[in-house]
Amino acid sequence: MFEAIKDIRARLPFELLGIDSDNGGEFINNQLLRYCQDQKITFTRSRASRKNDNCFVEQKNYSVVRRAVGYLRYDSEAELKLLNELYSKLRLYTNYFQPVMKLIEKRRLGSKVKKKYDRARTPYERVIESIEVSEEKKERLREGYERANPAQIKREITRLQNELIKIGGKKEKSSDGKKMCV
Repeated sequence: MFEAIKDIRARLPFELLGIDSDNGGEFINNQLLRYCQDQKITFTRSRASRKNDNCFVEQKNYSVVRRAVGYLRYDSEAELKLLNELYSKLRLYTNYFQPVMKLIEKRRLGSKVKKKYDRARTPYERVIESIEVSEEKKERLREGYERANPAQIKREITRLQNELIKIGGKKEKSSDGKKMCV
């Protein structure tokens, strides 16, 4: 987890100000805490027994990760390699080509809730429009965007998903031919 966070931080086009982690031991450990303290990164965690603390993260977990890889347990080196390759393609496809609307206002009118959203834009467009991101980093993103082919990326995502399903499907059956709980 620690290595993944360092990798993500290196790729971000803006400064990482904080990490709001889940309560798992893979997230909360002395190495990561020391790293965050040394780098002046705010490190917080969700509250115990409060499942809705990370609702926005969990929403993206479903809309991006679970829809892409499903719920099978992937635990082999071959699966890790495929997942890492798949996530690298998903990162490009999601950030460059998948627009999202952000909630900007929510008002209660009697028993109804009125929500107002901004114009749908991709994360790439939002970063390019940001005054917080340097022109140098924006130019690097523009170059990546120009090289990206959404149809080719989508084909690669589908190919990797199919390979994962093929490997995962083989593991679902135990040696006696009965289905195992995954």
